[in-house]
Amino acid sequence: MVCPHWLSFILYNPLRKLSTDRHAVLRDSRVNSESVVMEVGAGNGFFTEVLAEHAQFVYAVELQEGMVRKLKRRLGRLADKVSIIRDTIAAYDGLEETVDVGFLYYAFHEVDDQDRAAGNIVKALKQGGILVIYEPTVEVSSRTMDKTVGMFERRGMVPEKRKDGLFSRFARLRKMKDN
Repeated sequence: MVCPHWLSFILYNPLRKLSTDRHAVLRDSRVNSESVVMEVGAGNGFFTEVLAEHAQFVYAVELQEGMVRKLKRRLGRLADKVSIIRDTIAAYDGLEETVDVGFLYYAFHEVDDQDRAAGNIVKALKQGGILVIYEPTVEVSSRTMDKTVGMFERRGMVPEKRKDGLFSRFARLRKMKDN
């Protein structure tokens, strides 16, 4: 279930900031100052702001108008480094081989039409591009994560790293061939 915008305070709060090492997530995601990133499910900007601070540019895909309003307010001086796309990733296919890093943090399990979404994500990635998927263990089983990773493998993505922690499941894949 998608978090409604009126509950967005649970996505961006001091406790979450303390318990989530956003810089470690960026390192695992291979985001650097040259990276063009597509963040799927940007929400109210918990990761968007740190992505914009460290990446060259961010495409933030978010479907809820209420979240987009909050995201715009949060970006402030970083707004020129972020293009907000108000759409679902399954419906939006406007990026083609543009993105170095596809960033999905606690989002893919909420996506409708995951098969089409996976196709659009892979299409957006450059050759050699990286896709990172973080999912919450309470909502996404290991078996479901396997299915998600498999969906991207069938589109030419090659797994590089996989880790299941106490709170998060993580997978990093690389685009190795044209699809």
